[in-house]
Amino acid sequence: MKKTLALTILFAAFASCSSSDTYEDIETPTTPPVVVTPPVTNPGTETPPVVTPTPTEPVATTYTANAKSIIDANCIGCHQSGRSASFRPLTTYAQVKEAVENAGLLNRIQLQSGQQGIMPQAGRMSQTNIDILVKWNTDGLKEN
Repeated sequence: MKKTLALTILFAAFASCSSSDTYEDIETPTTPPVVVTPPVTNPGTETPPVVTPTPTEPVATTYTANAKSIIDANCIGCHQSGRSASFRPLTTYAQVKEAVENAGLLNRIQLQSGQQGIMPQAGRMSQTNIDILVKWNTDGLKEN
């Protein structure tokens, strides 16, 4: 009798733990599209609503908006005319783009502190700044 009662209680406990949630029920909700209904100017000639999808693409990283301030803060102290690395100036968009494409700038900034060739020489810049420069390259090295 005790075994039957114990099994019944155990079964009831397991049965109450189940849920009817499906994967769709627990997914992160998505932003619904924006529906714009144009105003009706002539009754009887209603235009169907225009559905504009919600943007899902992130904004592209550009030199002017994102990369320039990082280069200015971390690189041009040496990489400008009259400084120790004036042979590779990084003061303009064209110079920085060329350094990314042909001089291994992204490889050098991703080296770990203490590794030969790391830039900036004073020490590794923040991972956030490195990620922004890498994304700028991935996004096509756009200026604006």
